[in-house]
Amino acid sequence: MTTLAPYATHWQQSRGRLHPEPASATRSPFARDRDRIIHSGAFRRLRYKTQVFVAPDGDHFRVRLTHSLEVAQIARSLARALNVDEDLTEALALAHDLGHPPFGHSGEDALEAVMAPWGGFDHNGHALRIVTRLESRYPGFDGLNLSWETLEGLAKHNGPIFEPGWALAGVNAAWPLDLASHAGLEAQLAAIADDIAYDNHDLDDGIRAGLFGIEEIAAAVPFVADCWAAVTRRWPGVSARRRLVPELVREQIGRMVADLLTTTRAGLAGMDSVDDVRRCGRTLARLSDGLAAEVRVLKAYLREHMYRAPQVARLRDPSEEVVKGLFARLHGDPALLPGDWAATCPTDEPGRARHVGDFVAGMTDRYALRLYEQLVGPSPLPREMVT
Repeated sequence: MTTLAPYATHWQQSRGRLHPEPASATRSPFARDRDRIIHSGAFRRLRYKTQVFVAPDGDHFRVRLTHSLEVAQIARSLARALNVDEDLTEALALAHDLGHPPFGHSGEDALEAVMAPWGGFDHNGHALRIVTRLESRYPGFDGLNLSWETLEGLAKHNGPIFEPGWALAGVNAAWPLDLASHAGLEAQLAAIADDIAYDNHDLDDGIRAGLFGIEEIAAAVPFVADCWAAVTRRWPGVSARRRLVPELVREQIGRMVADLLTTTRAGLAGMDSVDDVRRCGRTLARLSDGLAAEVRVLKAYLREHMYRAPQVARLRDPSEEVVKGLFARLHGDPALLPGDWAATCPTDEPGRARHVGDFVAGMTDRYALRLYEQLVGPSPLPREMVT
């Protein structure tokens, strides 16, 4: 068994679980956390939650589930290269999108708006709420009873939090997560693996969807142009774009990973424990300044030509209308909630609104569309999406 680096999160020194449990005979606590995430209902629902394209009808476009798996692959490779805990890194990568509502950022904007009088909504806080309260797979406790380090990483993978929203504040009140410090390196790797994955795989999906061509994005983004030139030099006899575009994605990911490892190793000099990482006052898992600037140009291009493309933007308002309509109908008459959701709905506020918000946030795109037609009326989204 490989000995982890001193700056890694060592499972033998874990702060444990909120509800003590006997140790597993076959898995470390962090491997057990990963497995609980994979077996959760919230993880399965990612299969039908929007990444970029709402209720995509193409089998090859990413959804939240496939994106999470791709993030986990990159994150685990980074963890192995830096000799930190792979199981913890993978658990955090797999769980990072659990809190997203249906219809991606449009759904989140809609929930934030309708829940504003009761503290609002944010997907990161909701992910913590899912794994500590809403999952109900165990008779002895609510949630998944994950290790402290996994909860800390989910809360702070994007950096310290000084003003947590109500959902995260509630989790932190039950078990303080030291929100004002940075998370361990495993969480930082999961976060930057997320960036690497969606920057590159959104490019792939955008080309597949016909939102832009390789020549167009290469002309506007020097990093893509340089990588595309390297690919075409390496494979001069191959003209099929369906082979060369995936090679471009591999080239870009490879360059980002190599740069990240070099930069991160330099920043880790003198770090002798995970607490050194938490207290150092900066994010250590990062790209070099030069490559980060190049990647910002790529992000800007994708934002303008993909996320704001007419084919994507035309569904934003109808998607928000579905979420807002469902929330209003269910909040106005909680008896319409199914089963235990109706039976356990608080009568006072903000509990009632937050309970309904939890239910709506857990929906998949297609379930939200079907329920809207049942409870509210004809879907504002194209009819073929309601299946």
